[in-house]
Amino acid sequence: AENSRCWLSPAATASRTKYTPTDINTAETRSRFAALDDVRLLANGLLQLGHSLREFVQRTKGQINDIFQKLNIFDRSFYQLSVLTSEIKEEGEELKKTTVVLKANSEEIKGMSAQINSKVENILQERSQLESKVDVLEMRLSSLSQGLVTSEQVAEINDLKAVIHSQERSITELLKAVRDQSDQINFQKTKIKNLEEKPSSSHPPLPSSPFLSFFFGPPEGAGWVNPFSMSPHTTCLSVTVPLYYGATVIQRRINGSVNFDQTWEKYEHGFGDLQGEFWLGLGKIHTLAAQGNTVLDIQLEDWKHSRHFVKYRFYLEGPESNYTIHLKYLSGDLPDLMGNHAGVTFSTRDRDKDGHRDSNCAHQQTGGWWFNVCGDTNPNGRYFHVRPKGRSERRRGVQWKSPQKVSYSFRLTQISVHPGPPFFPTPASPSSFAFF
Repeated sequence: AENSRCWLSPAATASRTKYTPTDINTAETRSRFAALDDVRLLANGLLQLGHSLREFVQRTKGQINDIFQKLNIFDRSFYQLSVLTSEIKEEGEELKKTTVVLKANSEEIKGMSAQINSKVENILQERSQLESKVDVLEMRLSSLSQGLVTSEQVAEINDLKAVIHSQERSITELLKAVRDQSDQINFQKTKIKNLEEKPSSSHPPLPSSPFLSFFFGPPEGAGWVNPFSMSPHTTCLSVTVPLYYGATVIQRRINGSVNFDQTWEKYEHGFGDLQGEFWLGLGKIHTLAAQGNTVLDIQLEDWKHSRHFVKYRFYLEGPESNYTIHLKYLSGDLPDLMGNHAGVTFSTRDRDKDGHRDSNCAHQQTGGWWFNVCGDTNPNGRYFHVRPKGRSERRRGVQWKSPQKVSYSFRLTQISVHPGPPFFPTPASPSSFAFF
């Protein structure tokens, strides 16, 4: 009975408890505020969660932008590597082609060397025959020394002696040509060997200009010769060598570092730097041309890296005739503007020898040259890094006039001289080594 009174059910308790209307309204108000507090807490939580999500999105966007920038950098690097790889492959192909061409040229040089050797052997045989004839004539002369010698016999002996001396000179010059040819063959063999090894080796640094490979100067192991400390008429050969025969560079323009508007004395002795821009000197050029059968090779490059050339067979007189030049056109893609320069003298600003009474071409155009018409040709003109606006100013530049480009100043020039193809004189024509 005691326990039943202590543990009454809630329904029994409620039935016994009596609530007033005021108590019921108060309870409802309290439950309503409790629900609003829960909503407020939930809203604050959602707001904080929204701020956190926004910060997370911002950080994610920044990371994605960094990834895109790194991908762009990678793409550019990969493209540059692809371009460099293609350039290396193209250069390797060019070297292979050059190797093939040099091999063919080497075979041609070997054939020419064999022909030269056969002709040398023929000349030596003729020499031995002439020596035997001389011995017979000496024996006849000794037998006739006791008697009288007729004038016809004396003339015959003198003629034979002159022919023998001429043949000896020809043989000496031909042997010299054979030695030079042998040196050229050895040089070509070395060059071919180097080019054969080059494509398989590591890629060398590329030159800053495609045309500088043409102006690199001496090969490895060769030294420069300083001709400016010598007398004007000393033969001074540089180390630039073309495909077949040894060549001497007498003028080079590459960057305008040397002023070519010089006096007669400077042009006669030479000036500049052999490893850069220079003029070898009229005296030395005359000595080179005096060897006979000489070719003048003029090579130019414009500002679009297009190369042009013209070749002349030429002869240069000495200082007593103011270095008068004689030219004969051979070949080239440049206009033949010096073909009519036979008998034209060299002229500078302080020694006007151009033949124009009313003008001094060297003073107007700047630089010494063989002027026939002012403004047509002047590789020694003023070097312009930027194209001048005035026509008269452009005419003072490095000129080689053409119908397409009027008063155009070239970027690079190189003038060289080298022997032409050798002549092989016959006994009937001992003077075949003459120039014209």
